[in-house]
Amino acid sequence: MFIVQGGCHCGNISYAAQFSRRPSTYTPRACDCKFCSSHGASYASDSKGALTIEIKDKCAVSKYRNGSRIADFLICKKCGVMTGVCYEERGTIFGSINIRSAYANDAFSESQVAHITQLSDEERIKRWKDYWFTNVIFKYENGLQ
Repeated sequence: MFIVQGGCHCGNISYAAQFSRRPSTYTPRACDCKFCSSHGASYASDSKGALTIEIKDKCAVSKYRNGSRIADFLICKKCGVMTGVCYEERGTIFGSINIRSAYANDAFSESQVAHITQLSDEERIKRWKDYWFTNVIFKYENGLQ
């Protein structure tokens, strides 16, 4: 496993993403929607890996639902950094990191535009289940879920 660490600027949100291959073998996806484009977001994930997200102050995290309103974008209310996105179904959390918030985002290959806006909600969800981390764990400093 290859570990990629990252988080928001102020340290309220941090993550450790475990990839099954070297990060340089992944092509991050730059979503073409206005929300992701305005954040300069580019996503990487691995359905064979794992993602642990640690949050110090849960009240300072915004889970913003854009567009289809089926996925939660994790944004720090203190510093404004969008660290990734999650989708939950039947108790399973799927997630992807915004490599722009990774401490070594140059470890990945160059991003390519992903035309997500052209997909139906069902196609998006299928894509997320196929490619996103399926082993996502949230940890909170105060122990609360």
